[in-house]
Amino acid sequence: MSIGCSVLKKSSKLKSTRFTSSDEDSMQTQLSKSKKKQQHQHVRENGNISKPLHPVQPNMRGGLRVYKIVILGDGGVGKSAVTLQFVSHSFLDYHDPTIEDSYQQQAVIDNEAALLDILDTAGQVEFTAMRDQYMRCGEGFIICYSVTDRHSFQEASEYRKLITRVRLSEDIPLVLIANKVDLESQRRVTTEEGKNLANQFGCPFFETSAALRHYIDEAFYTLVREIRNKEIQKSNDTNSEKLHSRHRRSRWWRIRSIFALVFRRKRNLN
Repeated sequence: MSIGCSVLKKSSKLKSTRFTSSDEDSMQTQLSKSKKKQQHQHVRENGNISKPLHPVQPNMRGGLRVYKIVILGDGGVGKSAVTLQFVSHSFLDYHDPTIEDSYQQQAVIDNEAALLDILDTAGQVEFTAMRDQYMRCGEGFIICYSVTDRHSFQEASEYRKLITRVRLSEDIPLVLIANKVDLESQRRVTTEEGKNLANQFGCPFFETSAALRHYIDEAFYTLVREIRNKEIQKSNDTNSEKLHSRHRRSRWWRIRSIFALVFRRKRNLN
């Protein structure tokens, strides 16, 4: 049975955290600047005002750009602990196995306000039927493995393959994280192995600790940057294609006009 993204959203337990007053003031300032910039950002082409090169994305909520992030990985690698540490700055020694939880967190990343909508997915085998739906809904992905569990490291490649299969593309914003680096004495996966795997994926890599809050924010912020970069690249490619298409049409009409002129002259001579 197919489960739509909206149904998945309703079935989850939505959780959010509060910002400090200074963070809220900073976000309001950035929102104001962003709106003014969008109002005045135009490009002149052939004396005419055209649309902005980077149009505002439709996925907005309350004036904030929403980034749909999905966390994937085997059960027990610490996906929920990483997410909870990011949104609530807390760490639980024990957490019930997740079926699906959804969290929201506001942040100002590179002076730009954002709302991260994070889906913490199940790693247990009995919940794998929902994975395709998660992957269709997400804009960016965090693949998480534990440095104390070599099998979870090997499964990271399978999650990457699943994303590629479902999305029919390898150009998807992605961050690879190796969790539980605080358990160094139990390490089974080296840092170098993690870096090599990230190089194969073509994505950023972080070794994290949910217990110590080590590189937690950096992982999420980097994923948002990856999503933004992909959007800018896509927008630029679209604009470039439009310019090329316009140039091709213009050249075609010039050639067509020349031929028409030649034929008219021939008819006049005859």
